Amino acid sequence: MFPLICASVNRRARRNAPLSILHPPCGSVENIRVNHYDLAGKTAIVTGGAGGFGVAIAQRLVASGAAVRLWDVDAERLEAATAELRASPGHVTWRRVDVTDEHAIAAAIAAEQAASVSGRLDILINNAGILGETKPIWETDAVDVRRVLDVNLMGAFLCLRAVTRVMRLQESRPHRGHIVNVASIQGKEGMPYSAAYSTSKAAIIGLTKSVAKELAQEQIYVNCITPAAAETPMAKLISAERKADILRRIPMGRLVEVDEVARMIAWLVSADCSFSTGAVFDLSGGRATY
Repeated sequence: MFPLICASVNRRARRNAPLSILHPPCGSVENIRVNHYDLAGKTAIVTGGAGGFGVAIAQRLVASGAAVRLWDVDAERLEAATAELRASPGHVTWRRVDVTDEHAIAAAIAAEQAASVSGRLDILINNAGILGETKPIWETDAVDVRRVLDVNLMGAFLCLRAVTRVMRLQESRPHRGHIVNVASIQGKEGMPYSAAYSTSKAAIIGLTKSVAKELAQEQIYVNCITPAAAETPMAKLISAERKADILRRIPMGRLVEVDEVARMIAWLVSADCSFSTGAVFDLSGGRATY
């Protein structure tokens, strides 16, 4: 028998939760039984929704009953991602949104509220991000660094600010909202030749902890995850030599599966996540040293 992932299940989940079978071997995740979380009636925004993590996260949320709104700057990839999900009509929609543009975010939030049956926004997954240059700091272009910080950090900040303004006014059912910021193990440990990316992800951890404390008594939960590298389109931007270096740093000897990231997030946005906020959840295969 394979162990259940995320053992914290409430009585309702125990009664109603069907178990599904997913992916690859014990370096990997084949034939693992996965808890189902009830997100029916919830509306979730996933930024960076056209990317590898974004699609996997959306797939898990849709399977749990949520209505998912994919945001990204790449309309063509958003269309393809939505088609890939093959969800029921209305369960997944997409919108071209530049997360560095606060006016675009405000307009998108208003549109999502209008499209939601309840007018609620229950879940935010701050997943949008870019890698930037992989060079030593003395060769790094300051313009590139600003762009990485603008997308990865300011994008998360602007989305957080806009969504929490809505969540704070919502009725608790029993919670007002759940937010997950996607950071990176590089934000905890750093990585040579990725000063901008590592800095942006470390800042996401600090942002998570600060905002969680501000919202701790408002039934809005703010957590972050720090995954290792995965086989996503972003990973294709790195050289084979760098990928080998990353793998050497992971005691389990493999990259994280996008489904593993999605399953962690499914718990973090569920009603079962009721006393964890401001926390950092590792998906690093043993790489994390704290």
